[in-house]
Amino acid sequence: MSQDSATATEASRKLTGRRRREVVAVLLFSGGPIFESSIPLSVFGIDRQDAGVPRYRLLVCGGEEGPLRTTGGLELSAPYGLEAISRAGTVVVPAWRSITSPPPAEALDALRRAHEEGARIVGLCTGAFVLAAAGLLDGRPATTHWMYAPTLAKRYPSVHVDPRELFVDDGDVLTSAGTAAGIDLCLHIVRTDHGTEAAGALARRLVVPPRRSGGQERYLDRSLPEEIGSDPLAEVVAWALEHLHEQFDVETLAARAYMSRRTFDRRFRSLTGSAPLQWLITQRVLQAQRLLETSDYSVDEVAGRCGFRSPVALRGHFRRQLGSSPAAYRAAYRARRPQGGALESVTTVLETSVPTQGTGASRRAAAASSPGPSPVTATAAPGAAVDRLGQGPEAYATGRPALPGQRSAP
Repeated sequence: MSQDSATATEASRKLTGRRRREVVAVLLFSGGPIFESSIPLSVFGIDRQDAGVPRYRLLVCGGEEGPLRTTGGLELSAPYGLEAISRAGTVVVPAWRSITSPPPAEALDALRRAHEEGARIVGLCTGAFVLAAAGLLDGRPATTHWMYAPTLAKRYPSVHVDPRELFVDDGDVLTSAGTAAGIDLCLHIVRTDHGTEAAGALARRLVVPPRRSGGQERYLDRSLPEEIGSDPLAEVVAWALEHLHEQFDVETLAARAYMSRRTFDRRFRSLTGSAPLQWLITQRVLQAQRLLETSDYSVDEVAGRCGFRSPVALRGHFRRQLGSSPAAYRAAYRARRPQGGALESVTTVLETSVPTQGTGASRRAAAASSPGPSPVTATAAPGAAVDRLGQGPEAYATGRPALPGQRSAP
């Protein structure tokens, strides 16, 4: 029995009461982003049995009194309340409106009860903050959007936050990174429940790759949580970012902060959610990315300008974080940004190239929100503007080997 099948069978055995494995409850709140909210609705709420995708029963539940206002001034009216969660074998929290405000107590109680009765609990992007507030992530590995990971780690220190993963499957509790990673996790759930063929068929319908390789490292920037701004370590961090071209280590940073290495490690991790050595390596790799994209420096020169002691060190860390060599990354970046911007060049790239890992992530995520029936009634609030985004399909080769950007339960 495969690991995915074993996980699914175990989850099914644990369900108690009226809960059914094929029933998926999506918990919506006012102020949540509509894109993230629509992902589980599209994956689990549309009948695609003609394409070989087993059908789920979707229950869209309001986590608080409606109407629920979302991005763009839309008002949503969920057909079910919190009581409907009692029938679900899977409960998805696609987003939360604020990473600093507490979710409604009634919703947290419903999530705890669902988990106690064997339901699988899923948090997409900032939905991880709701799961953490309910205590469901205590002592567990979890992820969220890289930009919010430091705040999640600081607010909930008992959660083992890993900002590098696209999603984390810890058995009965699962979390994902930002928008596109929510699609990755939903596909993983379908794969766990019904196998690779069903997930592949669904991925083709959504026009996304069945599995994406790598993690969030390629999307990280040099941002730090707002909380660090007034901390004495802020000056040390700013100095490090300005001197990445120099060779220095964590001991140097600790000395600049007038702290022992051990104290510095503890303070740094409490503020950023990351070990200082890992953070420093990530910043050097990010700097290397920028130089590979914007300059003609050789790989050896890039290594020196990013503070790596040798090109071998750059190549090793670059591959571990981005799943590619520096040379291959530069070639792929230039291939998808043709010089001159001629339409013919763009067409040629799309028709003749297999997309490289990480290419067009935003377009793939946008494709997943294609129109379809939904049990949610939406109305535009007076004066609300409606934007129309035109997208084109992007081809994906089937059967291409790739490593999933995930960490699954052992």
